[in-house]
Amino acid sequence: MKNVILLIIIASLLTSCFKLDDNLFNPDSEIVEYKLDNYTGEQDFVLDASYAIPSNLINVFTLNSQAPSESVSTTIYAIYIGDVATINTDTVIMYCHGNKWHMDFYWQRAKLLAHSGGKNNYGVMMVDYRGYGLSEGKPSEDGMYADVDAALNWLKQNGLSNDRLIMYGFSLGTAPVCELTAKPRSLTPSKLILEAPYASVAVMVQDAAVLGMPSSFVTGLSIDNAEEIKSVNQPLMWIHGEDDSFLNINTHGQVVYDNHQGVYKEAHKINGADHSEVPLMFGFQNYCSALDLFIKK
Repeated sequence: MKNVILLIIIASLLTSCFKLDDNLFNPDSEIVEYKLDNYTGEQDFVLDASYAIPSNLINVFTLNSQAPSESVSTTIYAIYIGDVATINTDTVIMYCHGNKWHMDFYWQRAKLLAHSGGKNNYGVMMVDYRGYGLSEGKPSEDGMYADVDAALNWLKQNGLSNDRLIMYGFSLGTAPVCELTAKPRSLTPSKLILEAPYASVAVMVQDAAVLGMPSSFVTGLSIDNAEEIKSVNQPLMWIHGEDDSFLNINTHGQVVYDNHQGVYKEAHKINGADHSEVPLMFGFQNYCSALDLFIKK
């Protein structure tokens, strides 16, 4: 009977041409503008007025991104929270968002980062990966890495140095953080923060399908944070919800954390938090204070 069930599942996968890539990248490209605080769609949480960002510190612009294998560039959208004129002295958090929708959905999270340690204390950079929001192109792993590096190159051109760069990845966004820290291009971060990281696509396939088949059967992606983190020496802050139903804390986050052999690391396991609930269940003030303390260590 078990063999029959397995054959049915495999047949279903084959006939539906299922690829995990389609689930890992879940963009919304139907928007016509970024609404930020005026966004009324689904959000994980909405902050009160004390977290407002002055309009003169909100910079929305485009970047040209080109992966090594590409002959032409792709236009992507970016948001920088902060004074561009002071990037040459500010500490900046490069925030790499999750697999869902677009930057409006992550705007509240970006505001939290900007306010860690005080009102508008940190600069925050965020991009919509290609195919997300108003960014052109089709989502891809190499494209995502190129998109984040395009943002880092812009920061570098505006005066940011390695020692003042913090990289923060949430869920899918932990892939470019690990990749571009282990194999830096434009800039090398001084510290990294991983919220609900993948161990690898292979582990995700095993957790989700429970079929024991190789990940290449259902995906062409090669994300392997658990392996990449072994090459990272920078201090690591890991945050993960103990009730994460999408990326299990034990099979994903804990593995990445254990594999880090760098100079310093700290773990924050948030009781009762599901995948998207970490800042809320941590408590906004506790969350911001923990980030600020880690950055200043």
